Amino acid sequence: MTQRLHLVFGGELVDPQKNVFRDVADLHIVGMYPDYKSAYAAWKSEAQRTVDDAHMRYFIAHIHRLRDEETPASPTEELGI
Repeated sequence: MTQRLHLVFGGELVDPQKNVFRDVADLHIVGMYPDYKSAYAAWKSEAQRTVDDAHMRYFIAHIHRLRDEETPASPTEELGI
């Protein structure tokens, strides 16, 4: 069975109209979740906790979409670049 991993993370944005973090080293990694439902619950909790700060934004990254083990790696990826 394929896992559908999701990463919930967030931080302070430079501008609330854009998705550029002020300090990437200061990102809040909420956690990795095995399904969208639990990731959404974690995201919602953090988003509601920081609702009064327009510069704080949380995201759900669909980690399972980043890598398909059935697809051959690109030559660049094979070199580790």
